[in-house]
Amino acid sequence: MNETVVRNAHMAFGAAVAARPPTAMVTASYAADLERCRLLCDTMDRFVTGSDRHYILVEPRDVALFRQLEGPRRTVVDERELLPPWLHAWWDPTSLFRRRVWVSLRTQPMRGWHVQQLRRTAIAGHIAEGLLAYCDSDVAFLKPFDCDAFWRDGKARLFRRDGGLPEGGLGNHRIWSRNAGAVLGIVSPAVSPHDYVGTLIAWRRDAVLGMCERIEAVTGRPWPEALGRDRRFSECILYGRYADEVLRSGHFHDARELCKVHWEGQAMDEAALRRFVEAMEPGQVAIGLQSFIGTDLARIRRLIEAR
Repeated sequence: MNETVVRNAHMAFGAAVAARPPTAMVTASYAADLERCRLLCDTMDRFVTGSDRHYILVEPRDVALFRQLEGPRRTVVDERELLPPWLHAWWDPTSLFRRRVWVSLRTQPMRGWHVQQLRRTAIAGHIAEGLLAYCDSDVAFLKPFDCDAFWRDGKARLFRRDGGLPEGGLGNHRIWSRNAGAVLGIVSPAVSPHDYVGTLIAWRRDAVLGMCERIEAVTGRPWPEALGRDRRFSECILYGRYADEVLRSGHFHDARELCKVHWEGQAMDEAALRRFVEAMEPGQVAIGLQSFIGTDLARIRRLIEAR
């Protein structure tokens, strides 16, 4: 990471401004989600205001495929511009060559969802926008949304579910929280009581750069290597713990989920999808239907176009 960029980011961090900084929407995707990402782009163009640019982050073999989604304010970014050259993607023989795996001599083998988290973090060192709003490629907007909602009196909105990591519950989240604390040098608490995992969230670019610098100072390793050595991490929890327990400034908390997500279960028919949308809470502006569940994309598009 460019040390001058990091140093300048820290110098600028204390200068809070009333106006919202330029905002970038960020989406990490892959070939199998191309049509879902197209739907995201279409609904973003229809409903989202206040975004200065949309970056779509993909692995090298998917760049040409995703170029068709580019536009005046939408850019496809090759992960080779973001990740270290010692991390390589291959077809995974243990999945009968159906899935990708990222390997190196410095980390454990990583799956696509691990590397998407690395991309989402690394993009902060390569763009100028001061606020990064993250949105998965299986999300679709159904209502108007202004990115001004991510900014208030010089502070960025930090999604935080207070008390969301109870003892004995959400095992993976607690492991992610413990590992985040370790690489950030947080001794106590070992596990945060709060959960920061959400869809449609925002980070400050200067805080992301500071977080990466902190990980490298604590671990003595480049931050992608430090995270990949264990592999069990969540970029949302990592950023949340850094913002709350290391930085302790520049954010305001909000527990409202802007996106209603269907994480698991059966594919939805039209009636079930309609009920799901009708159950959106006040303030929710988008839906996220995990692509591996298999809800028909045409069904989702018809529902949105009919609104």
